[in-house]
Amino acid sequence: MAGNTFGKLLKLTTFGESHGEALGGIIDGCPAGIHLDFDFIQAEMQRRKPGQSSIVTQRKEEDEVQFLSGIFEGKTTGTPIGFIIPNTNQKSDDYSHIKDSYRPSHADYVYEQKYGIRDYRGGGRSSARETASRVVGGAIAKQIIAEIKINAFVSSVGEIFIDKPYQDLDFSKIESNSVRCPDLATAEKMENHIKEIKKQGDTVGGTITCVIQNVPIGLGEPVFDKLHAELGKAMLSINAVKGFEFGSGFCGAKMKGSEHNDSYNTDGTTKSNLSGGIQGGISNGMDIYFRVAFKPVATLIQKQEVLTNQGDIIEQQGKGRHDPCVVPRAVPIVEAMAALVIADYFLLNKMYS
Repeated sequence: MAGNTFGKLLKLTTFGESHGEALGGIIDGCPAGIHLDFDFIQAEMQRRKPGQSSIVTQRKEEDEVQFLSGIFEGKTTGTPIGFIIPNTNQKSDDYSHIKDSYRPSHADYVYEQKYGIRDYRGGGRSSARETASRVVGGAIAKQIIAEIKINAFVSSVGEIFIDKPYQDLDFSKIESNSVRCPDLATAEKMENHIKEIKKQGDTVGGTITCVIQNVPIGLGEPVFDKLHAELGKAMLSINAVKGFEFGSGFCGAKMKGSEHNDSYNTDGTTKSNLSGGIQGGISNGMDIYFRVAFKPVATLIQKQEVLTNQGDIIEQQGKGRHDPCVVPRAVPIVEAMAALVIADYFLLNKMYS
């Protein structure tokens, strides 16, 4: 299976399955001499881990990271950083009923068609549990670019949206509620909606907005390696993501050029920022902001039709521990992938400067 490595200079390779012994990764290209804050890394893992509230999967995993290489006396050595995250709470029997069937909107069918074999326990490699390794990589990337601030938050769940621009939100409130929405009145509505959806044995999707601040001018290349293209690839590689837009996004398609153009100030900043901090594929020093759309989780705790490996359509009910809405736990994943992209381009700029 190819495609397990992300990045150009700063590279993250992940391995492991949802119900295997452990997940893990190798980070290559990390500069030497960075003093790592291991408490911060573990805190990032706590934000992503299952079982953290009543509105997420109740699988209990501590997600404690064990570093194997590339670090000496708390500092990076410049050699590959290897790490593992042991799986401690697998309940593989929860998936025995899908051994011979393919769940709708999962990767079950295409995996078996492509590889001739699949790990049906929790989806194996296609499980969102793979993203735990990304959060480790992102936590280290954030420490490479410590001056750059990355904040992601839930901006919608189903039909419930924050009706304020991100500039009017207090990012310090993101972690104050289980939905990770900085607008507390909207957060309460979102949480109640997710709980109601969960009672129905159903699931719901939503969006995450990410804001990157203090970005230097000049990250990105103007043709195939545009900064927003790499951010888009990073976000679309996350499980359940169905859409990505940055800056004015699809709303910009409705505007006239006279409305959309970002006029300059004398210092090179712009009066508006519909460009989303990126022009010609290169960061311009303004805030980078984008929105990521997540579909409803495909596993339902209610009956639905599935395809068997004998070509029959049967009724089957989902079992096990699943998120009724994935977006609250995806917030640190979005931040991690954004950090990996920005850190990669930051290091590339230093190498070529």
